[in-house]
Amino acid sequence: MNLLPARSCRNLILALVFISPLLAPGQAPGPQTTTIDPALLAKANTGDAAAEVKVGEAYAAGTGAPREPRQLAADYKQAADWYRKAADQGNVPAEIYLGDLYRDGRGVTRDMLHATTWYRKAADQGDAGAQGTLGLLYSVGMGVQQDYIEAYYWLSLAALSPGPNQAKYATNRQSVGEHITIDQQGAVQDRVDAWKAAHPHTAGAQ
Repeated sequence: MNLLPARSCRNLILALVFISPLLAPGQAPGPQTTTIDPALLAKANTGDAAAEVKVGEAYAAGTGAPREPRQLAADYKQAADWYRKAADQGNVPAEIYLGDLYRDGRGVTRDMLHATTWYRKAADQGDAGAQGTLGLLYSVGMGVQQDYIEAYYWLSLAALSPGPNQAKYATNRQSVGEHITIDQQGAVQDRVDAWKAAHPHTAGAQ
């Protein structure tokens, strides 16, 4: 199978990082104790998915002060646990956040297969960011077998949604399209049309 030119691969990987950024960059070592709002925690403990996501975000972000490596690792593990609770309920932001943690090895063992699984769940629900990320993963073969047809499909879906990244998805789709035939592009368009018909009220998030 042909590979993308080196420059195209770099651009796609850079686009992936841009679309799905780290939740909280690593910080210099130092003491910090993460405190969660009791009311928010109580709501999350009832199984409220939105509250579970917020608790996860709070652990991931910390207080903004430097954290020792051990504290940082513990906080991201807590974040992963709370994101998983919400993701298991089909919460799209939680699915994406959990995918990011698996991609970066924060709070969980780095595992691109698991990352891709969670991105796909969000993509299947119409999230354009997850669709674009999944398309890029298929383009470069990260967490999945490299497959330009699948990449073209997911980038085509992502490019349907208005937003700041729409042009980027369309550009990446065009680049990937150079590696498949016109007939294959037509077959993908049929899949896209079928997906749109099955999701008439879905507006992808950027």
